[in-house]
Amino acid sequence: MNITEWTTALRYRPYHLWDKEYTKTLEEQVQQSTWRLNFHIQPKSGLLNDPNGFSYFNGQWHLFYQAFPYGPVHGLKSWFHLTSDNLVDWQAEGVKLEPSTKYDSHGVYSGTALPIGEELLLAYTGNVRDRDWNRFSYQMGALMNTQNHITKIEQPLIPAPPEGYTDHFRDPQVIPYQGGYLLIIGAQTVQEEGKVLVYQGDTYTNWQLLGELDYMPAQAGYMVECPNLVFIKDQPVLIFCPQGMAKEDFAYQNIYPNTFVVGEQFDVNNVTLTNPQPIQNLDEGFDLYASQVINAPDGRVLSVGWAGLPELTYPTDEQNWAHCLSLVKELSIKQNRLYQTPITELEVLRQIATPVAGELGALTPLVKENQQNRYELRLTFSPESHGKIHLFADAENKHPFTLHFDAKNGKITIDRSRVSRPLNEAFGTTRTITIDRKQELTFQIFVDQSICEIFVNDGLHVFTSRVFPEIDQTNLFVEGENGHFSGTHWQLRSTFS
Repeated sequence: MNITEWTTALRYRPYHLWDKEYTKTLEEQVQQSTWRLNFHIQPKSGLLNDPNGFSYFNGQWHLFYQAFPYGPVHGLKSWFHLTSDNLVDWQAEGVKLEPSTKYDSHGVYSGTALPIGEELLLAYTGNVRDRDWNRFSYQMGALMNTQNHITKIEQPLIPAPPEGYTDHFRDPQVIPYQGGYLLIIGAQTVQEEGKVLVYQGDTYTNWQLLGELDYMPAQAGYMVECPNLVFIKDQPVLIFCPQGMAKEDFAYQNIYPNTFVVGEQFDVNNVTLTNPQPIQNLDEGFDLYASQVINAPDGRVLSVGWAGLPELTYPTDEQNWAHCLSLVKELSIKQNRLYQTPITELEVLRQIATPVAGELGALTPLVKENQQNRYELRLTFSPESHGKIHLFADAENKHPFTLHFDAKNGKITIDRSRVSRPLNEAFGTTRTITIDRKQELTFQIFVDQSICEIFVNDGLHVFTSRVFPEIDQTNLFVEGENGHFSGTHWQLRSTFS
């Protein structure tokens, strides 16, 4: 079967009606893609989007993602399950949460997980459509035991949106709080204003609405998706995705941004983040959305995001797969600023280390004969330096993904205007940030075949971007003036057999 038009009937065909031979052929085709990744989570076939159910339970890390295995489109969603002992090497456990009841007949949508006793609570949104295609949203639950067997809770945790809100009511996050639980969820008013609602319960099946969370003065567009409330050393951080937010209230370029607000305290009685800082981008790159963030039992705050954006297309669509997840990051607050750093566990990927150093000058290879886009690169530049790092470059440097840096004047720009496979140019081909001037500048860069994650100044800023090079575009070049650089290039192993 060669699908050229994804009709509604095809998108919402029940999983058991798909031909096994079609699925096998699809997976074989996807494996031939030159853009398949080496150490990022990716789908065997079809579409991956939001990360879900990120948790530590029964001695293992668990992570799910939104999946539609039958094509690179948004269709009948399920949760695909992965487990790991180290947050780096992930074992695929298969589709574990499928549409199967009258409360999730048209999709198991996004949500979170929380260990409760000997079980893992999975909280998710059940999507339902009637014959006229009207939407109904139910906040559902399921319990996974220590054998990773999942049983759905028969009745909804929250059967309907509150009065005054539409059925754009989704993405529940359940967290422990003061001996009970809070449920944080994205919502839309009947006036089409995006809100974050907070519920409280003494059990995970008994919820009372506290109200709308007050966390910033501006209106958050027409919908808020994927709100996550976490606490970093008792300081509340709300991470969320506002859709349609006015750009005079918050400057962003992606179709929808992934953002955060840091407060001083969380006032549960008044449902408020007290003294919130201004809203900021969680990621400054082209392609990060729907981050899921957890307070892990080891004391760390960990996040993982969808490296993709809603409503946009990518070159792998032509090969019947779409998107991946970001690396897992650790979040911290230093001097009232949010930092995101790659987890230390990622060091197990390092293999051959090559020291790099030199004076900035004419265009020169940073690493000779770099044959694969599978590496980690850490570079430090002197405070007066400015120049360019070219990644995913061909031998003549005609089609690079370029990182412009100016430590002296405090400016960084990523530029994919010259890449061989342009994408989503309607939303711009550059992203620029300002940094402290005349300071030493550090980059930690992870390149994996068709994704690049750049951590600036120990994680004060992060750029996540998809890049789709041709097979010979593996070169790294550096050029510039007024300074020197030093660092290390590591070849990285694959986490897939």
